[in-house]
Amino acid sequence: MRKPRDFDAELKALEDKAKELKNRKVQQLGELVIATGADQLSTDELAGALVAIAEMKDAAKREAWAKRGVAFFDSGSRRTHPTPKRNLRRAPAQPGGPQASASGDGSQ
Repeated sequence: MRKPRDFDAELKALEDKAKELKNRKVQQLGELVIATGADQLSTDELAGALVAIAEMKDAAKREAWAKRGVAFFDSGSRRTHPTPKRNLRRAPAQPGGPQASASGDGSQ
């Protein structure tokens, strides 16, 4: 007879992996905010902009924003300037994820 599977251990491992993926997602979202220069916005401005985007129903406008996002990642250039007072140490970027960098002027 085969040894029975330890379902509890497998579920725990899956929960740990899900937690790690959620943490990585949060980190990458923060890196994206910094790379785009959106960290120069106040918390209220950034939250308001994100709510407006999430509520947007205009497919053409969403497609235009998506194209602009693709161009941002394809350009390889990020708005950067030195920020000596910030802790710029970051975990290595995940393959295919945004590259962490200092923020720019944040103008749109």
